Parts: sequence; C-alpha cells; structure tokens
Amino acid sequence: MDLVTNKTIDKLKYDLVRNNIITFEDIERAQEIANAQNTNLGQVLINSSLITEENLLKFLEEKLHIPFVNLDDYEIDKRCLKYISYKEAVDYKMLPLFQIEDTLTVIMADPLDLFAIDKIIERTGKTIEPVLGSQNAILKKINEYYDLKGKVQDITTKEEENFKWTDELHKDDVSEEHLQNLFRGILRQAINEGVHELFFEHVEDDLTVNFKKNDTSYMTGSIPSLLISPFIRMLKNLCALDPTISEIPQLGKLNFNVNQISLTASISAYPTINGERIMLKIYHPPKKIDELIKDKETIKKLQDALLGAGVILVCGSSLSGKTHLVYSILSDLIPQNKTAMTLESVAKYNLKNVRQSELNESVGFNLDKAMRYIEFQSPDIVYFEGVSTKEGLDFFTSLTLKNKTLITEFLADNMDELRRKFSYPEFSFFKSVISCLIFIHSKDTIEFFDKSAIQKYLL
Repeated sequence: MDLVTNKTIDKLKYDLVRNNIITFEDIERAQEIANAQNTNLGQVLINSSLITEENLLKFLEEKLHIPFVNLDDYEIDKRCLKYISYKEAVDYKMLPLFQIEDTLTVIMADPLDLFAIDKIIERTGKTIEPVLGSQNAILKKINEYYDLKGKVQDITTKEEENFKWTDELHKDDVSEEHLQNLFRGILRQAINEGVHELFFEHVEDDLTVNFKKNDTSYMTGSIPSLLISPFIRMLKNLCALDPTISEIPQLGKLNFNVNQISLTASISAYPTINGERIMLKIYHPPKKIDELIKDKETIKKLQDALLGAGVILVCGSSLSGKTHLVYSILSDLIPQNKTAMTLESVAKYNLKNVRQSELNESVGFNLDKAMRYIEFQSPDIVYFEGVSTKEGLDFFTSLTLKNKTLITEFLADNMDELRRKFSYPEFSFFKSVISCLIFIHSKDTIEFFDKSAIQKYLL
C-alpha cells in the first residue's frame, strides 16, 4: 500500500529542526508513527501535540511564501465547485476558492502536491494558483459545500400525474440547476411508474434513459449530445464517483427524499466500447417484518432459525424484493445477544445494532479479503448478498460448521428453476445446511419452508 504523505511537510520537516521548533528525535518518532498508521506526518505532529496546527501553518506560510487562508471566515465561489470533483477534493485535500479570468485559486493542505495540481490543470485548462489551508478546515468545508451541491432536492410525486421527465429537457441549457432538475425529473417518473432500475446508455450521439420493470426494459427518452458530458459529470459528483474516470468500473450510492421518505440508490458505471453504461437501482426503506410476513408462526420460526447454525435463504426473481426482506429481518429479528455483520457491495440503509461492511475494490477490500478476515470479528450472524465462485460459496457455507448463521439471497424465477439449480453438484454441501428458505413469489405471496419441508419438496 502506498504511504500517505504530505509533500510540503516532508520537504520542510528538517527545517522544523533547524528552527528549533521540533527535535530531530521527535521528527523520527513521528515519521515512524505516520508510516505505521499510514497517515501523513503533519497530522501525527499535530495529534501528538508536538506542534499546534496554527504554528505549523504559520511556519509553512513563511517558508513557502504561499499565503495562508483561514476558511472559517471565507465564503468560496460555489460556481467554481464544478472544476474539482468531490472525490478529488477529498483525495487531495483541496477546494476551489474563486476564479479570475483563466486563473483558479485553490486552497490546499499540501500546496506542493504537483500531481494533484497537474491533474486539475490538465482537465480544466485553467492556471492553478495554490494557497495554504488547514486540512481539517478544508475537509469540513468540502462536506459542507459538496453536501449542498450533492443533494438531490426533495421530490414530490402524484401517482395520478402523467409526468414525463422529457418535459424538463431544454437542449441548450447546460447549467448545474437544469441538469439537476433533469435528473430529479427522471427519478420522479421512475418512482411514479414503480420502477426500481434505470439505465443510461450511449446510442449513436445521444444518451438514452431506459427504465426496467417486470424484467422488461423500455426507453423513456434521450439526453442530447450537448448535455451528455455535463450530465454524467453532475451525476457522478452526486454519487461521489470520480467524473474524470471512465475506463474502469465504479460503484457508489445516492440518498434522496421522495414524499418525505428517504430512499437510497446504488449506482454502477461500467465502460463499454460505446461509452459508459450507468445503472441506478432504487431501494425503498425496509418495512416492519410483520408487514411482509403476516403469519406470526412463520416469524417465530425465523426467529428460531436465527438462534442456531445454518443458512437462511431468501429466494425470488430479479427485483422481487429479496434484499428488502433481508433488511427487514436484520432490522427486526436479530436477537439482542447476537452479533450480526453484513458484507455488501453497497449498504442500502443503516441498520441499528448491525455491523455493516461495504466491499471496496479500489482499496483492496474485496470478497477474498473479507473471507480471510471476517472470522476474526467473531460474528454470530453473517449476511452476504451472494457469491459468484464455488470457493466463496464453500467458505461461507463452512461457517455454519462453526455455529454461525448465514443469511443470503438466491435468484430463481420460480420453484421449478430453484429445484433445477439445486440439482447441480456444486450446491450439495450448501443444500445440506439450509435451515429455512423463504420464496418471494410476489409482494403479496411469500412462502416459507422449514428444514423438513425443504427436504420433502425441494431437494
């Protein structure tokens, strides 16, 4: 793993010694801590009370002849936020302040980070004028400004309203406000039509907007070529994806309110030869378990299954509500004396008393890493969305031999398809440890099988 550094402080650290501000021994000790904790030297010096942030910034200002800006009394020009993405701002601890002609003044915790400066110059074509600022103040302002910019304004829908997002389309308006209105209109129509998946795809010179419902996709309109680049940049910024990257997949999420209800959408950007294909999947907040499963005896059987080792398997077709049901189980039925953990590509909602984890390929936290380390956390109950390899399936299934309870999902359009898939030899061990199975036929028809019924009817 690359060490986290601050090039400015690394360059001037021994000047701190020469100016009798810090001893050489303190610098060496702080450097060892920084390397061990993978943080930058400046933060260690401040956290260890070897120097105050105020004195360190004053020292750097004098040495570099770069002015210091106190963000506490500063109001940035919000129009400049478009030049630096949320991810760049966080990664490089930088924030645009204002623009005069072609010169963009940027506050940086590390003004000698030439890589970061060059990246912004290359993408924007602007001349960058760096000034010095407090890292903590920059991060605080990033959250404040990008949070304001990055929220989708509340959406109000009326089911009887025949609304089309194309009503919001003005082909020559590339303003941030118009792009956000356009995206909000797309979400509004999707919610009105009961759609949970929508796709943006490059077709010839346009970006088509496609909805998917009941396994059928249909096009709802196209975003014209002039708006495509600013629209995708706006969308990625909303979801904290890097708008400068289109060659590798990215995964993120978006929170927004519809009719005063908080919803979450996962977003996946995937490169194709025609351009990125971007998919949003909308998740509604989990309902109470007794709203989904009406039979109290079935709920009691589920509670009993959570007390013992085995697999709780939730089955159904795509978009049938498998994840929604799992979240309701995790929200309402986890015993107080049990530790529950999740492994998810995107955590849809924060669950009380459940330790949720998001896989993150960009920092190496993938399924393989999770498999090697999750046992050290000693969970009693583990939820994982599903695995695509036999090795992964065998590993998680083997946890049941160590008295763990697993909750996972399985895709099958109907019972016959489920029986056919279960007939594959790869599932022999997995089938043997299923303690109960829930099949979602529709939102109003959920069937429960205990272990004896599984053996009798499915296996």
